[in-house]
Order: sequence, then C-alpha cells, then structure tokens
Amino acid sequence: MLHPSIFREYDIRGVADRDLPTPDVEQLGQGFGTYLRRAGVTRITLGRDCRLSGDRLHGALLKGMLCTGLQVTDIGVVPTPLLYYSVFHLQTGGGVMITGSHNPAEYNGFKVMVGKSTIFGAEIQKVLQIIQSGDFEQGEGSVTDADVSEAYISEIAPQFQFASRIKVVVDAGNGTAGPTMHRLLERLNVDATEMFFDMDGAFPNHHPDPTVEHNLEHLKTAVREQKAELGIAFDGDSDRIGAVDENGTVVWGDFLMLIYAREILTRKPGATFIGEVKCSQVMYDELKKLGGNPIMYKTGHSLIKAKMKQEHAELAGEMSGHMFFADRYYGFDDALYAACRLIEIVAASGMPLSAQLAGLPKTVSTPELRFDCPDDQKVAVVSKVAGHFRKIRPVSEVDGVRVLFDHGWGLVRSSNTQPILVMRFEAETAEQLQLYRDEVEAAVRAASA
Repeated sequence: MLHPSIFREYDIRGVADRDLPTPDVEQLGQGFGTYLRRAGVTRITLGRDCRLSGDRLHGALLKGMLCTGLQVTDIGVVPTPLLYYSVFHLQTGGGVMITGSHNPAEYNGFKVMVGKSTIFGAEIQKVLQIIQSGDFEQGEGSVTDADVSEAYISEIAPQFQFASRIKVVVDAGNGTAGPTMHRLLERLNVDATEMFFDMDGAFPNHHPDPTVEHNLEHLKTAVREQKAELGIAFDGDSDRIGAVDENGTVVWGDFLMLIYAREILTRKPGATFIGEVKCSQVMYDELKKLGGNPIMYKTGHSLIKAKMKQEHAELAGEMSGHMFFADRYYGFDDALYAACRLIEIVAASGMPLSAQLAGLPKTVSTPELRFDCPDDQKVAVVSKVAGHFRKIRPVSEVDGVRVLFDHGWGLVRSSNTQPILVMRFEAETAEQLQLYRDEVEAAVRAASA
C-alpha cells in the first residue's frame, strides 16, 4: 500500500524506487481509474517524462487503469504541457502525467486531470481513500498510441511572427522540452543556440530546476559568449520557465510575469492577474499602477489554475516559473509557450531582455531559500512562526505567513512537494534585508526547537 505522505496537495510524488513499488503503482492505477470512472470519465490521455523510472511506472499504472475499463490514449514521453494540450486537442475526459517535475532524478510522481483541470487537495485524498477501501471499478479497458506533438507545434508556431530576428540561448536541461522546443524553434524567426536538448533522465549536465541559480550557470555563460538578447531554461517536465538577460542576470518568475502582464495591459486594460505569496511587492504595485488588478494567492499549479477561473484572470504566475496564460491560450502552465511569448516581447521591443525592467523601483531580494524540515513538522513550524509575528507585525496568511516590515517583507511557508520550508525576503536595502531575514530566521529556529 502506498504511504499516505506521498499524496500531496496537488500531485502524488515520492522517491520512485522507495515509495513507488510496481505492485502499489498498479493499485494506484486502479485508484485513478476508479476515481475517473466515478467522475464520469471513460477516455483519458496518458503521458510520461524522461525519468529513468518512467517506463516501469508507466507499465504498472497503465495495467491498473485498464482493469477499471478506461480507454487510454498513450501519447508517450512528452512535456507535461503536451499532456494538458492533448486533453483539449483529443477532447478526452481527463489525463494522467507521470512526472517528477523539477525534483531530483530519483523522484517521480503523477498529476491527474479531470476535464480540463488538474485535481488537488481533497480530491487527491479521495484517490487514496479508494485505494485503502479496495473498492475498485471493474472493466476491460483499451490502449491506443497517439502523437500530439505535431498538432501542438502546428498550433503554436503560426501565432508568433517576430518583428526582428533575435539571438536566444535555450537550455532544456536534458528534460522533456528539448525535442519539442527544437521543432518549434525551427519554425520561428530566431537565431537559437540549443543546450542539453537530448532527453536523459539522469540529468548529467545539471539538475533541471531553473529556480536554483546554480542550475543556470551554463546558460549565463553561453548567453554572454553568444551575445544573445536573452536566455531561456526549462525544468524537467517543461512546465517551468527560467530566464536570464543579455548580461547573464537572472530574471525571476515574478518579474517575468510583470513583463508578460505589461504587454497584456496594452491590449486589455484593467485585466486581472494572479500572483503568489513569494512574488515581489514591486510586481503587485507596478501592475496596480498600470491599471491592472493583481491578486495575491497561494502557491501551487492546481490552486492557481482554479483561482484563475474564479477571477477570470488573463495570466497567473509563480516565482517557480509556472506561467498560466488565458490570454491567447488555454490557461494551463506551459513553459514552451511562455518562452515564445517572452521572445515575442523582446523581439517587438528591439531591445534586450534587461530593457523590459528599466525604470522599476530598485529592491534587494533573495531567491527562494529552502530549509530542510520533516514533512510531519513543517506545517506546525509555520503555524508557530505566524503566531509569533501576528502579535507584533502586520502579516498575510494567504499561504504560510508573509510578514510585513517597514521597508520590505519576509515569507515562510511549507512546501507542498518536499520536506522543506520555503523562505523569501525583499527590502529596499541590503542592510534592511539582512535585518528582516535575521528576525524571521530566528523565529523559525525558535519554532523548530
């Protein structure tokens, strides 16, 4: 029986060889199939990323799902956005993606779609409850193979007519982005340098998580050497985008979102945008100043997508590089599409990426800081930190606790995907940043003791 701890807020994930043994994954397939059948779904698409454990998990999961009578269209090894796209394109009732996303190579997991949305929270727990009860639907399913990549590329590429031919470096990190992005770039008016485009689930060159600056070192060097206008990186399953400007300076997710949102506001005044609690205050203030309606919300791709629909937002974004375009697109997080949108903005401006952020208030901020904290303790630690600051400072508790200081803020929240606490800080000066960080980290240490 799979351990309940791997059934997380918006996906199911663990160390493949330890937490996802073959017989249990087969049972998980029965759980997914039963959940989907009882939701009225009979036809789904199935995809997987390039992790070394993917073939084993795919075989076991498929066997379990077929026992419940599901009709499965297998789209093979693909970026997660192509799994999302396949549900729209093939008009199936849902989909399952086998992916470890941005996690270390030994991890793997599952994202589940019912209709056009991924399930999260209580719905994921329902899958666990079905497995624990052993009350599975019975039936004789079927499996067919399909390639949706050509349809995807043929739909995306014609949308982009770049005003000028710019030089871009793209780092696929040996994840799933490489083959599809290569075919996209061939159809676009760009001078592209491709790095690590071969899929390799061992990730031999660097870990594919563009939120960690160390993983962008190859990209930074290549952008400077090539004198490119920008560089773009993807995570392992291609739903997170990272970017560096022509100087090799990282442009984090919140400022990427600001760049995208500014362009949208030129066409759609008053548009609504969803950011998350780790995003810069500069982003929220700037969007408000431009007449937009920015809303701060929780971290997590499924949670963000649900909030987007509720608020009729044109765009949502996370520090982690998940970008959700409803403007001109389907509303799911697709880093390949987001890359095309970024190149389009830079090409139209006639200036390199750094120019898109000229004139903004200068602040000092940290990237996401990650601190180990056991899964069974992290929520309680954050709760204690919130209780401490609630008595002495203004706080936002949309997701974790965002502490508001006179000239900045600090955040502590528990990760939904790993046994860690995530922190981030922003202030007007480096001295203020250090003071705020010291105060918050002291509270975390006290709460962890």
